[in-house]
Amino acid sequence: MSLRLFGLYGAGGFAREVMPFARQQLLAEGWQLVFLETCPAATEVNGVPLLSEDAFFAAPAHERGFAVAIADSRARETLALRCEARGARPMTLQAPSALVYDADRIGPGAIICPYASITANVTVGRHFHANFYSYTAHDCVIGDWVTFAPRVNCLGNVTVHEHAYIGTAAMIRQGIPRGRPTVVGAGAVVGMGAVVTRDVPAGVTVVGNPARLLQRPSK
Repeated sequence: MSLRLFGLYGAGGFAREVMPFARQQLLAEGWQLVFLETCPAATEVNGVPLLSEDAFFAAPAHERGFAVAIADSRARETLALRCEARGARPMTLQAPSALVYDADRIGPGAIICPYASITANVTVGRHFHANFYSYTAHDCVIGDWVTFAPRVNCLGNVTVHEHAYIGTAAMIRQGIPRGRPTVVGAGAVVGMGAVVTRDVPAGVTVVGNPARLLQRPSK
């Protein structure tokens, strides 16, 4: 009998939150689900088998799919590219209560959690995490490896570049249509509860309301 094997990379808190709706989505399609870790310290998590990456690829499956439920975007990229190179297909997971509206383009490997909303004409890159109750409004462009923590509000006409992290309950102001979006640069971090009212440069951390550059203590 042929086997379709799906691996959810990670077995920490976020992965354990994702597995129940991954199971709802994929069991009906004939997938067998497992957690994956590079060097697992157990054989199961919450009743689901936990395999090493090598064991996952050694299993006698005719088809392999995966998603990466790890918040660190650089680690997520490394693991995803490695799994793709070994022949597994990145799969998008969408909870039944999540809302994805008309004319959206969702990249492979995205994880769209319960009660997350992605409204009209949104473009989402590869391996995006839309955590619980996050909101991505019309005409946003979200890059690869971006993370939205719970209850993020990303209003319309916003561009978020690759590897950015938007913290819990942060809000990004709506951009101006016709080429003047609010922009969050590559690798930027928007702190928990921050309110972004202007562009955020690449690689910086902003906090507060209105969001401002985090001043790190001098040594």
